[in-house]
Parts: sequence; structure tokens; C-alpha cells
Amino acid sequence: MRPKVMPFLRTIVLCGFIYLFFVSCGLACGPGRGYGKRRHPGKLTPLAYKQFIPNVAEKTLGASGKFEGRITRNSDRFKELTPNYNPDIIFKDEENTDADRLMTQRCKEKLNSLAISVMNQWPGVLLRVTEGWDEDGHHFEESLHYEGRAVDITTSDRDKSKYGMLSRLAVEAGFDWVYYESKAHVHCSVKAENSVAAKSGGCFPGSSLVTLKDGMTKYIKDLKLGDKVQAADEEGNVVYSDFLLFMDQDTQTRRLFYVIETTEPKRKLRVTAAHLIFIINSTENSEMSITYASKVKPGHKVFVIDDTVGKLKAVTVERIHTEEFHSSFAPLTAHGTILVDQVLTSCYAVIVSHKWAHWAFAPLQLSYRFMSLFVPGGGSNITCQVDGVHWYSKMLFHVGTWLLDRDSFHPLGILNWI
Repeated sequence: MRPKVMPFLRTIVLCGFIYLFFVSCGLACGPGRGYGKRRHPGKLTPLAYKQFIPNVAEKTLGASGKFEGRITRNSDRFKELTPNYNPDIIFKDEENTDADRLMTQRCKEKLNSLAISVMNQWPGVLLRVTEGWDEDGHHFEESLHYEGRAVDITTSDRDKSKYGMLSRLAVEAGFDWVYYESKAHVHCSVKAENSVAAKSGGCFPGSSLVTLKDGMTKYIKDLKLGDKVQAADEEGNVVYSDFLLFMDQDTQTRRLFYVIETTEPKRKLRVTAAHLIFIINSTENSEMSITYASKVKPGHKVFVIDDTVGKLKAVTVERIHTEEFHSSFAPLTAHGTILVDQVLTSCYAVIVSHKWAHWAFAPLQLSYRFMSLFVPGGGSNITCQVDGVHWYSKMLFHVGTWLLDRDSFHPLGILNWI
């Protein structure tokens, strides 16, 4: 990047912190809820005995992912484990070594969130952990307990009639896999800290199609700076928006995608679980709302392009299933929306607010526009990247983490990322 434009870029990025202090936005695409508390639906449904969510094997891409090796006290990876001294959680600690308190940071965050939900659900009752990190070989081979990524939980009153609802609360707290495994406990696990899926997760397969201004279609993976792609403005009108960059791109990994199929006109959108989709979720309410792809249900309506009139049309979701696809890409447009496979989606994910996510990326978009106008080749300096998460998305991820997890935070410190 050219030295003479660095002061300007730093000013623009610093302005973005105004938004971040209020919204705690994180990485553009990813699984789970990101930062902040999950919104609970109006009525929570307990899990049935032996039910697990998501409905895939624990160590697959759609859940907590593969086993990465046992952690011992003498291994280099032991530093990945952090103790949990939350006073609102009871740790059984049969071994009297505090091993059950040791877990990965992601597991700790989800467990602490669940502890709050348990107290809200049953006043006077606490969350209880019966098994955490296992250093003694008490579990089956390649158990995630050996990595500090799994916990077995009950309530402090050991009321078995609560365990179905406890399982549901664990799902809502953001655990990547929850299993009502036994009448005696619920099993929960999370993705690995260094897992790409835990931090980003793609958005669309590279083979998904977008429509350009000249009417031609193009694979998402082939988008180039300067392409104008079909999107929608704030009023819901179809527009052609500048493609700016990939917030995340991965040409190597196979990932699990939700496949959302509609009735006539037939459309099939492939998208990761935490991506934001515009929907109408009631036959009585025709207002557009935003939700995660994983929350879209048959009977909801999504917005597709009506080829006959060139306008958006609400059509009913007929079927939803999951499939693995190779590669994943998270495109960003100037409008923050994009029609992928002729279905309207947000460019953003993780937090359930398209507006706030768009504002968080406004400094980057303004920088791109300024440099495109006044600096030869400037736009490409902002947007160029190789496989992985874009630097601006990484910055938002770290800012969000610092805002929530640290007692003190100095905004200027993040400029070292640039």
C-alpha cells in the first residue's frame, strides 16, 4: 500500500470505531452467533432424549469438526486451555485437580453464556459441569474432552426433567454441537480455536452464480474489482452494485452449506448457517425482516428476481437441506446486498443486523471509493487479498473481542494491523 495514503486510511478506519463501540460487530461471516447474547425465540422447545443439534455427526464440518489431538499438561497445546472460575457454575471436579475447569476460550464463552440462561430460566438453579477437559483417558478414543472442547452438564438441582430444556438453552448459547446424550447429563462441544470454520465459515460456494449489469452470469469465485452485480437498495429496488472485495475466501476447503429451495419460480440458494437472509416469516405480516440462514424454515418467504419484470418477488421456501461444497466466498458490494443464484441476501453474517454490519464496513467502502477516484489503482490496494479473511474483517474481529473481553481498550492500538 502506498505510504502517502496511509494517514488517510488510518483516519477512515479510526472513524469506524465510533460504530464498533456501539455495535460490537465482528467477522463478516461465520458460524454461531459471534459476540453478544443470542436472541431467544418466543417459545423454546426442549430437545428430545438422544436428540442432537445440528443433526450431523459431532466431528464433521457442520458441527464441532475433527479431533485435532489430545492435549496433556506437558504438551505445547496446553496453553490453549484456560481455567473457568465463573462463580455461577458448579464444577464437579472428581479428580480434585481443577481439570474440569480447563477448556478452550470458545468453550468457556459458550459455557458462561449458558450459565446466564440457566439462572434466567430457573431462578436459584445453577449450571453444573460434571466433565470438562479429560487428562486421564476416561472417554472414548478421539473424544473432544481430551482437547478441552467438550463439557458434560446438568443443573445444580440434578432435576432430570430439566435436561431437555437445558439442551435447548445450550443450543441457544452457541455451542457447535449439543447432544441430549444421557438421562444423567447433556453433552456439548465447540469447534477448535484455530479452525477456519470457527472464525469465518465462507458464505457461498464458489460455484454460486451472480448476474452482471450486462445480463451475463458469473461464478462468485470469478468476480473481479469493477464488476457490477445484481443487488438491492434500501427500498428493495433491484440495482447493480460495485463488487468491492471478498471479506473471506477459501479455495481449498469443503464446507457444509444450507440449501434453501423455493416454489415457483424455482430457486436454490446455497449459503452458510450464519449468513443473513431477507425473509417474510408470517402470512399475516408482509414486512421484510432479517435472519440467519439456519433459521429459515419451510413456509417462510425469501426474495427472488422475477425475470419477467426485473423486480423482486417474495416466494415460499419449499425445502431446506444441507450439502457439502468445495470452496467458499464472502463478497462485499457497495450496497451491502447481493442476489446469489437469483435470491436476495445480505453480504453480512454473525450479527442479526444488516444495518449495523453495513455501517461497520462503511469506512472500508469510503476508502475504496476515495482511492478509486483520486489514487491510480488505489481501489485494488484496498481490496487485494489472497485466500483467507480480509484484513478489515480481521480487524473488526479483534476489536469486537477486545471490547467485550478486556477491561481496558485503546483504539489506536488496532492501527498496528494496517
